[in-house]
Formats: sequence, structure tokens, C-alpha cells
Amino acid sequence: MRAIFYALGANLGIALAKAFAAWHTGSGAMLAEAIHSFADSANQLLLLVGLNRSKRPVSDDHPLGHGKAIYFWSFIVALMLFSMGGIFSIYEGVHKLMKPEMPSSPWVAVGVLAVSILLESGSLRGAMNEVKKVRGRRSLFNWFRTSRQSELIVVVGEDIAAIAGLLLALAAVLATILTGNPLFDALGTIGIGAVLVLVAITVGIEVKSLLIGESADPGTVTELKAFLAAQPEISQVYNLITLQLGLQLMVSAKVQMKNMDTAARLIEDINRVEAALKQNFPQVRWLFFEPDVSD
Repeated sequence: MRAIFYALGANLGIALAKAFAAWHTGSGAMLAEAIHSFADSANQLLLLVGLNRSKRPVSDDHPLGHGKAIYFWSFIVALMLFSMGGIFSIYEGVHKLMKPEMPSSPWVAVGVLAVSILLESGSLRGAMNEVKKVRGRRSLFNWFRTSRQSELIVVVGEDIAAIAGLLLALAAVLATILTGNPLFDALGTIGIGAVLVLVAITVGIEVKSLLIGESADPGTVTELKAFLAAQPEISQVYNLITLQLGLQLMVSAKVQMKNMDTAARLIEDINRVEAALKQNFPQVRWLFFEPDVSD
């Protein structure tokens, strides 16, 4: 939530400043960046909606809760980033190529872009601080590939795309000023669109996998197996299936219990293991045990 609010606050202010600069200068790169920031602001609101929906209680129709709702809304965000941000920017850039026009008062755009880069850097720093709390020793790329927090993936992806887009827009406007050629403004607009499309596709692929259904991250799965294997009531862990449901987990374990002399003793041992596991892994909401003598 903190990372989303960082991004929302930064993007709303930046979007208004970019929109003014785009109107004042007529720069296509500035217009592309304004649309990008407005789309990002809408995206953060959608992520907040998704987080709120994912916390709805279980029901007869949804016995495993609504945790995966955040994946759906994250995927919608990726689509908006692709369409409203990327495709529109490419369209605007092509339009400017066909009808080149020198932006007026381009130094206004330079000032707005410089301030926007500082604000976006602050937003990215806030998001990265949240990432550091959960990624452990994993590299940023490895975290991105294995993380199950779609909302954080989206915010980080948007912030990286925003800074890349701002740098492209700044380079395009400066090149236009120095050469007097509006071609650079048009090319910068297309470049911004291409960056947004690339980021949207990358984020969409990751979120789609979560939407279909993914296990817990590999580190958590390893920890769960090691914890179960270390319990005195269990002699062997045959199989472990996990399913990530937003911030919560469903776990199904097939194990061989050490003492299966009586049903009452077996039930007591299983209940003891379940209580210990949920205490050590509070993200586990649903836990199913299958005692067996072979895999």
C-alpha cells in the first residue's frame, strides 16, 4: 500500500505539470509523457481497488477467498499501460513525423521534465524500499521473476518505465532545441511508446502467470518442506503443493506420520503439526493434510 501511495502522489502532480507543459509548448514528447502519467495515476487507483477486493471474506461461492482479485486488477493495469500509454504515444509520434512542428517555449518542457525525474526517482526509491523488505538476498531481476506480489511488480515496473520515458523525453526536447529539428521530438515520442509497450508486456506476462495460478515462491516452498520434515510427528514428506492466493497461501501436504496406531493419535499429531506450521507461516490460510504410507 505504501509503495502504491508513493507512486500515486508523484504521478498526479507530475501528470498535471506535464499536461500544462504539453499544452504550452505543443511538444509531442511532453503530451506522451502527460498521458503516461495520467494512465499511471489511474493504474494506481485500480491497484488500490484490487487490494481492497482481495481482502473480502470467504463465501460459499469463493471458499478460498478473493486473494487473486489483485492479479486481475494488476493485469488490467498492464493492459492500460500498453494501450493508453504505449500505443497512444507511438500514434502521437507517427502523427508528429507526418506533420512536424517545432515546440514553442521548449525550455518550459525541460524544466518540467527535470522536476518530474526527481519526483519519479523519489517514487521509485520508495517502491524499492518496500521491495528490499521482501526480496532478501535475491537480485532485483530474480525477485521480479519469482515474486508473487503483483501490485509491487506493477508499481516498480511503472516507475522504471516512467524514468526511462522521462529521460527519453528530455533527450528528445534538448535535441530539438539544439538542432532546431522537430524530428527528434517525434522520435522521442515513439521511443517513449516503445518503452511503455515493452514494460507492459513484461509485467503482463508475469501477472498472467499469477492469474492462472502459481505456487508460493521457491524460497517459501523450501522452507515449508524443511519445517514439515523437521517435525517429530512426521517421518517423511512425500509431496507438497502450494497455491498463492494474493497475500495468502493454500498448502496441501502428503506425508508419512510416525505414529498411526490409532485414528485419535493420528488426528492429534496432524492438528499439532498444522498449528505449528500456521504459527511459523502466518501467510498459510488453508492447510490440507493427507497421511499416507507411500507416495
